[in-house]
Order: sequence, then structure tokens, then C-alpha cells
Amino acid sequence: METKLNLKNNDSAFESYVSSFIFSKRNALIGRIVSWTVSSIIIIYLITLILGFLSLKSPNEPIGNPYFSILELLIIMLAPLIVFSLVVVHKSTPEKLKIYSLTALIFMSIMACISCCLHFVILTLSQQEVFLNNSWSLLVFSFTWPSVAYSVDILAWDFFFALSMLFLSATFRKKGLETLIKILLIISGVISFIGLLGIPLNNMQVRNIGIIGYTILAIVVFFLFGIVFNQRIRE
Repeated sequence: METKLNLKNNDSAFESYVSSFIFSKRNALIGRIVSWTVSSIIIIYLITLILGFLSLKSPNEPIGNPYFSILELLIIMLAPLIVFSLVVVHKSTPEKLKIYSLTALIFMSIMACISCCLHFVILTLSQQEVFLNNSWSLLVFSFTWPSVAYSVDILAWDFFFALSMLFLSATFRKKGLETLIKILLIISGVISFIGLLGIPLNNMQVRNIGIIGYTILAIVVFFLFGIVFNQRIRE
């Protein structure tokens, strides 16, 4: 009787282990796909941005359609995927470090909510005739400083994104690839924070420094996330 009970318990433990392993492999696969998709969208965004600038007759002109609409759509797509990627990071983080990954996830979720709302409003309303015929619409929708849209965008990416990257860096403790990711996350967060200095200095060229943190560095960081998921998901 006791032997049968032990066998039953062992079978149950084995089934639980197998189930956990299968679920972990699925998480790793999802994490890789989402993280690499984030990197790809940022690359597409940068290419579209460059093409948009090249299409201008004067550097002082705003980027027009179709580039403008494509850029807005890419940001709306990108923000939720970044959050999704951090969900998988949080899931794969060791229990003692989850307080940092959860905090990073919360800050990134705030960033995504602000950014998606902002760019959806810009995409759907800024080109409407009722707004185009009002001089004050530039103070609301344009990305020429000062404007409401510019200020809110800085809050989302140069503050909340930066905070998320810094807290996320605390979850990578192992040597090797995780050390590289940790360093890149810290650099990404710090550079993004530097963009905030553009406001007190009233100089958006300084703010543009922060863009490097959530574009160029983010491309590398999220690509490396995809590689490291298999290593962390089984811990």
C-alpha cells in the first residue's frame, strides 16, 4: 500500500515537472518571438524615419504622409509588444528578483498607455480639417517644442521607459550574456534620462540624445532578450 502511494506521488511529481517544462519552453519561444519582433519594429521605425527626413525639402518641415502615419502606427504596435516582452522577462526572473522585474513592468506599462493614447490621438485627429484650421492645433499635436504632444512623449519615453530599463537591469545577475544585457539596460536608461534635460535647457537637440536609449540600444537589448530566455526560463 505504501509502495503504491509513493509511486503515485512520484508519478504526480513527474507529471508536474513535465508540465512545467513544456510551459517553460512555450514561454521561451513566445519571449524570443516577441522580443525579436520588438527589435524588428524599431529597425523599421528608424528606416521609415530616415526616409521621412529625406523626403523633406527643408529640415524645418514636419514629416508628411505616408511616412507620418506609418511612424504613428509603428509606435502604437511597438508599445504593447515591449510590455509583453517584459511580462516574459518577469515570468522568467528568479523569485528573489521579481520585485525589480515587476516594478520595471509597471513603469513600462505606464509608458505604453501614455504613448499609445498620445499617438492614437495624433494619428486620428491631428490631420482632421477641424483641427488643421486652428492655429492652436500646432501647440497640441506637433512635435515642435513647445507642444503638448512633445511634452507627453518625453514623459513616456525619457522618464517611464528609462525607469523601467534601470529597474530591469537589477534582474540580470549572472555572468556572460546577462552581464552584457545589464550594462546595456543601464546605459539605455541613463541615456533616455538625459533626454529630459532638453526641457529645462529648452533645447530639443539635447532631448534627441535620449532617443538613442530607446531606439539603437533598445534594438540590441531586445534582440539579446530573445537569446537569453532559454537560459533563464529553466532556472
